[in-house]
Amino acid sequence: QEQFVESGGGLVQPGGSLRLSCAHSSSIFSIYAMAWYRQAPGKQRELVATITSGGSTVYVDSVKGRFTISRDNAKNTVYLQMNSLKPEDTAVYYCHPSPVITTRYGMNYWGKGTLVTVSS
Repeated sequence: QEQFVESGGGLVQPGGSLRLSCAHSSSIFSIYAMAWYRQAPGKQRELVATITSGGSTVYVDSVKGRFTISRDNAKNTVYLQMNSLKPEDTAVYYCHPSPVITTRYGMNYWGKGTLVTVSS
């Protein structure tokens, strides 16, 4: 089964910005809530932000006011705009349907992720 493809990561200085993209060839995911997750070295994967099919968003407290999740259903793409980046944002970032959807339907389309490194 085809995986999500994440892109846009890289090395950025503290206070900088990056825009991540996540695409899938299937339009089916346009009807599901989608999410960005991240996994820092030595830590478990955590949920960062969620967006419903209608565009409602929820963020983990640590990124509120700095990150913005959005989606373009016509392009089967989900975005994560990250501003005011901090060293603690360093992680591999993944997108996937929201935790509820992932569990409910047993989805497993995890991609390779995109590495974000925040360092001076």
